[in-house]
Amino acid sequence: MGKIRIGIFGGSGYGGSELLRILLFHPNTQIEFVTANEHAGKRVAEVHRNLAGLTDLIFQAAPENSEALNQLDCVFLALPHGQAMEIVPKLPEDVKVIDLSGDFRLRDQDVFEQHYKQAHTAMEVQSGFVYGLTETNREAIRKARLIANPGCFATATLLGLAPLVASGTLTGRVIVDAKTGSSGSGAKAAANTHHPQRMTSFYAYKPFTHQHVPEIEQELRRVGDWTSELVFMTHSLPVARGIFASIYAETKSDSTEAELHKLFSEFYRDSFFVRLVKGSPDINWVKTTNFCDIGFAVRGKQVVVFSAIDNLVKGAAGQAVQNMNLMFGLDEKTGLMLVGTNP
Repeated sequence: MGKIRIGIFGGSGYGGSELLRILLFHPNTQIEFVTANEHAGKRVAEVHRNLAGLTDLIFQAAPENSEALNQLDCVFLALPHGQAMEIVPKLPEDVKVIDLSGDFRLRDQDVFEQHYKQAHTAMEVQSGFVYGLTETNREAIRKARLIANPGCFATATLLGLAPLVASGTLTGRVIVDAKTGSSGSGAKAAANTHHPQRMTSFYAYKPFTHQHVPEIEQELRRVGDWTSELVFMTHSLPVARGIFASIYAETKSDSTEAELHKLFSEFYRDSFFVRLVKGSPDINWVKTTNFCDIGFAVRGKQVVVFSAIDNLVKGAAGQAVQNMNLMFGLDEKTGLMLVGTNP
C-alpha cells in the first residue's frame, strides 16, 4: 500500500506534539498538514524544539476547502474538548477519523453534557464512533471509520480491570486511586500546573466528578457483567509525565498472585503493549513508550492491581497511532517500537 496521507488538527499541544514525534518516523505515513491556528505560519520545529532538524512542516490554519481534505486518508483531532464535534460532520465520508478528545467517547448525551459542562452538537455522528481501547476492542477498531480515542485515566484503569471484569471474578466495591503528571493538564500554563506550584505539591482533584468515570463504567459494561460500585479518585503528581493507578478490589474467592498472573496473561496474550511485572510497576519504565505495565498484590480475596502508562503516548497519541495501524491493516506495533530510558 502507499503512504497513509495524514492531516492533524491541533498540533501545538502535547498530544499533537507526540503525534508528530511518532508519525514523522512511521514507515507508512505522510503528514500532509498540521493545524495550529495561533501558530499558523510558524515552523513546527520552532514550536516543538525537540523536532528541530527533523521536519520542515509549517503550522497552518484549519483548511476551509474540501479539496485539501479529500486528499487525506486519515485525520487525527488533537483539539480541546468541544471542537471535534464541530469538525467531524464536515469531513469527507471516506476519510478515517481518530479523535483524541472526549467529544465522542460517551454514548449518552445527557451524561456527556453533565460531565463536560457543554452541549453536544453532533450526537447524530456519535453512533458511528467505535471506542478505541485497542486491547479490548481490537476487531471493532479494524472495521471502523471513526474512533473515539480513550482518555488517559480511562486507559490505565480499564486495562487494569478488564480481565477481572471479563472473567466475572469481582465482587463488591472497586476503588481506583489514580495519579497523573502535569502534562495531562495541557501545554498552556495554569495556576495548578505552574512548576513552582506543582513541583513540591500533591493533591486530589475532581473527587467523584472526573469526566473519565462514565467512560470507564460504560466500557466495563461492554467488557463484562459490571455491577460493582466504582469509587474513582484522581491526584496530581509533581512529575511531567505518567499515570499510576492503584486499583483496590475484592474477588469472590481467595486467589494468588500466580492465578492472577495467569488470568491477565491469557487475556492479554495477543497484546504486545501490555507487560506484566512482578510487584509494582514504575512510571519511569513506561515514559515515552506505548506500554502499559501491570503488577499485582494479593491477600486472600483482597487484590490490588497496579497500572502504569505514559499519559501522552499509551494514554493519547500512541494509542491513536496503534488504532490507525489496525484501521489500515498494518501490524499494530508499526511505528510504535518506542523504548523508554533508564534512568
